[in-house]
Amino acid sequence: MSLRLFAVVALLCWIAGALVERPGASRFVEEHVRITAHSGRTTLAISILRPRGDGPYGAVVLNHGVPLTERAREAESPAMLLHTAAAFAQRGYAVVMPLRRGFGATGGEFAEDPGTCDDAAYSRGERAAAADVLAAYAFARKLPYVDASRIILAGQSAGGVAALYAAAQAPEGLLAVVSFAAGRGADPARPGVPCAGERMAAVFEEVGRSLRAPALLYYTENDLLFGPQASRAWFARLKAGSAGAEYVLQPPFGANGHFVFTDPAGAALWLPVVERFFARHGIPFAPPEPAGARA
Repeated sequence: MSLRLFAVVALLCWIAGALVERPGASRFVEEHVRITAHSGRTTLAISILRPRGDGPYGAVVLNHGVPLTERAREAESPAMLLHTAAAFAQRGYAVVMPLRRGFGATGGEFAEDPGTCDDAAYSRGERAAAADVLAAYAFARKLPYVDASRIILAGQSAGGVAALYAAAQAPEGLLAVVSFAAGRGADPARPGVPCAGERMAAVFEEVGRSLRAPALLYYTENDLLFGPQASRAWFARLKAGSAGAEYVLQPPFGANGHFVFTDPAGAALWLPVVERFFARHGIPFAPPEPAGARA
């Protein structure tokens, strides 16, 4: 209840958090803001991690997944993605991390709820999620230190689908979309086999008909939410309409490869893949200089 009350109060204003310098992270600035969205009907909590300086920097709009319980959704926080955001910030990007409706400090209605497995309305849920993502995207392009012509959409799990769905709307300034373990409908009773997988496939097909930006879809062989059979089928449906999409199936990672993107140890695997993908499309993504390399 307190989260909902906070969201109502925040409709009246923009709340900008103080800049935070974390130990050992003096190269970055962390900001917390709240933006109005959907014609002023709602607000979204957003965290930003960016290099120090005036820029202009490219921006990454980085999107979280969907925990399986309401209590976990209420606990959702960009802190879970900060180490991932740092990998992008080290390469010269401002990382904008929105909390969508129904999550963490944003609170309010769980707008992207697809309903039950027997009647999963994934398309409806993706439209709601993408609306939040695009609100954050528009905000990112207006930041004074961001180059509005260099924006990347990225996401993990359900956030990966939301990033793809938002990218299919062809927002101005979009360079590429990077989607990790993208999917919805995780079924704990059937590891790797999603609920209503064919309905999710229809969403990927819908995205493929409109997606024009280069897209990287990255999965692992031991994803216990969306196994290789599902992810290959989903990608095939997307690829049928989007020639610029690429699929990577990483060998097993840890106990559940679904979390390769959010596990700090996973960066050694996905970062080189992302670097090569961006290089093929002429997108700057230079690795950081080694410590002591500067004169």
